[in-house]
Amino acid sequence: MNLTPFKSPICLAGPTGTGKTAFALEIAQVLPVEIISVDSALVYRGMDIGTAKPSAAEQAAVPHHLIDLIDPLDAYSAGQFVIAAKRIAGEVLARGRLPLLVGGTMLYFNALRTGLSEMPQADPALRAELDARAAELGWPALHAELARLDPITAARLAPNDSQRIQRALEVCQLAGRPMSDLHQQRDGGVDWPMISLEPNDRGWLHRRLAERFELMLKQGLLDEVRALRARGDLNPELPSMRCVGYRQAWEALESNDFKDLAERGTIATRQLAKRQLTWLRASPQRHVIACDDPQAKLHLLACLQRLLTTSHAGT
Repeated sequence: MNLTPFKSPICLAGPTGTGKTAFALEIAQVLPVEIISVDSALVYRGMDIGTAKPSAAEQAAVPHHLIDLIDPLDAYSAGQFVIAAKRIAGEVLARGRLPLLVGGTMLYFNALRTGLSEMPQADPALRAELDARAAELGWPALHAELARLDPITAARLAPNDSQRIQRALEVCQLAGRPMSDLHQQRDGGVDWPMISLEPNDRGWLHRRLAERFELMLKQGLLDEVRALRARGDLNPELPSMRCVGYRQAWEALESNDFKDLAERGTIATRQLAKRQLTWLRASPQRHVIACDDPQAKLHLLACLQRLLTTSHAGT
């Protein structure tokens, strides 16, 4: 498959547990690719097991980007991702290689597709004030306040979604306008082709997710989270510690109760996969590959060749 110079990056999306990393490495066997991670958990250093981070050998075999960027104490936004992903994709294309954006953080893919809006920077003092009010009144009460200020944003948030409720209220106060208004004013997004790995049999994915979480526990997920807790500067409300698997492990260590950890972790992972699939199925331009098909690899490579050939034909 020789289609250089490449004209456009390719996105490889899919819910957690569908083998995106393995498929990306298969593509790297036949094309000169560099992988750009589209995963909000892989940006954190020291969080390897629970994120299923590509191994050192895998990262050495194929160039990877946007992995191990920040400390778990810090935050990384969709805006930061879009800026970095666009820049890196351009650099990879300039090297005559194919940028392959691989991951399951649909917020990041959506930000790429729709463009960025001008949002105010975080205000630590205001966030502390909102946290104090939530401790007194509860997040559902702040959600009700958001519903008065920005009903469109509030309608898509759960009453206990503390992180997003806090950010939406913060934006309302700092910008003097609802977040939903600001979302209407965006710079241009990109129209990069997307291949989506989706199972025909949901039970196939559920079995994989259960096996995957059990494997993470055997590999030492609890020890990894124990070490993160021992730092003393992290807490379960940070975005890093809210990642699926880490939150459940943190709670188990906090209560010293591990009897249903595997079940709770698997359920949380299934819920994440369901949300990811819902977003993907609302994206009509995606090219679907049944990841549970025994011939999935061949179908994926054929689809990739069609997309690349079409890109060249249109230039």
